[in-house]
Amino acid sequence: MSLNDKAVTAAVLIIGDEILSGRTQDTNLNAIARFVAAHGVDLIEARVVGDTGPALVEALNALRVRYDYVFTTGGIGPTHDDITADCVAEAFGVELVEDPEIIARMTQQMGVAPNAARRRMARIPVGGSKIKNPVAGPPGFQLGNVFVLAGVPRIMQGMLEDIGWRMKGGVVVTSKSIRVEGWGEGVLAEPLERVAKAHLDLALGSYPFTMDGGGYGSNLVIRGRDPALVDVALEELVTALQALGVDRILKVEA
Repeated sequence: MSLNDKAVTAAVLIIGDEILSGRTQDTNLNAIARFVAAHGVDLIEARVVGDTGPALVEALNALRVRYDYVFTTGGIGPTHDDITADCVAEAFGVELVEDPEIIARMTQQMGVAPNAARRRMARIPVGGSKIKNPVAGPPGFQLGNVFVLAGVPRIMQGMLEDIGWRMKGGVVVTSKSIRVEGWGEGVLAEPLERVAKAHLDLALGSYPFTMDGGGYGSNLVIRGRDPALVDVALEELVTALQALGVDRILKVEA
């Protein structure tokens, strides 16, 4: 089975001026990538957009028609620059309304009715469904193939727990790697390319690193939806490397 056969695809839209300014370092992309991979979904693209309405709507519309699923993170808080919900509603051409259940829950938790700022977090586009937030604060929401999640990593990861059942999963990709120490990519490139051309259904890549104390190495990674084919290619690559005199080869389960 090809790596691209019947692939279920996804994209991530990371939202916030604080990401683009460098003030905040994003970690949500890595968490989402690992989450979708475990469900057999291929993460194909990630974009970062600031708190600008037209740019956000444009990016969202481009991604949601291109991929099976889109995950957004950030911009659903109580301040004026939290515009994700507004932009999702605009992209889908629906109204954004307060959810009475969220208002009631916020009132119960705080002991008083939420003020205008907090009420912003209770808005969901018409047709949307709530995504549970087991950590703190109001829920996220799903509209069509778009999952709208918090930007705070701990809260975002909690929301992911309510998404797996909503997705149609694909065949999980098997990934195995070879760690080669003391040899640079200039030597490893030819056998890697030869094996890649012999197995077009697989994805092969090289990821170089610098060794402690000096010297170079690379992690050679093989990915595919057929575990047996991955194993065959792995053995072929090891044989090809050994034929060139490459030693210090360590097989690593990815």
